[in-house]
Amino acid sequence: MVRILGLDPGLNHTGWGVVAIDGPRQTWVASGVIDVPAGETSARLGVIARELARVIESHSPTHAACERVFVNINPQSTLLLGQARGAALTAADLAGLPVEEFTPSEIKQAVTGTGRADKQMVQTMVARLLVLPHEPKTDEADALACALCAASQMRLRALEKSGGTSRIYATARRGAAGKGARSAWTRLIERKGGGSE
Repeated sequence: MVRILGLDPGLNHTGWGVVAIDGPRQTWVASGVIDVPAGETSARLGVIARELARVIESHSPTHAACERVFVNINPQSTLLLGQARGAALTAADLAGLPVEEFTPSEIKQAVTGTGRADKQMVQTMVARLLVLPHEPKTDEADALACALCAASQMRLRALEKSGGTSRIYATARRGAAGKGARSAWTRLIERKGGGSE
């Protein structure tokens, strides 16, 4: 069984979520938000790294996934986000976890079927896909969505490697936003007796 730690780093709030993958099944393990206290940047980055180390120790993920950094209109915000990502990725690497990174549109596409989904759509779909009793917080949902995206990519690569798929199923991995690839992938999973639980 694979366990994926999804990360949504931020200097104020860092979301995290662990999802267990067993073939076509995906199950929520744990998730939450690290609320980083105000203070010196170095101390705040230390909080992120230490808290994520505790999460990793508690829930034993085998892989990690994180959203790729994007350039914000405000360079200072981009710099701070990059530093938070650095702390999160370092914690994952020090624990020996392989880390995959995805663009925001790839993550939204994997979870909602469209790369232009808003925060509410992501929260709703994450709750449905993982059968959560309530919608997770925004940062928590983004982290879980990242883990689900990584799970989807792992399945696609496994199918490609086994020769059980054609290129249409693989286009989502390249960041394609077409509905055809998503619906084709969904139909394939359903035919193989999978689906989300």
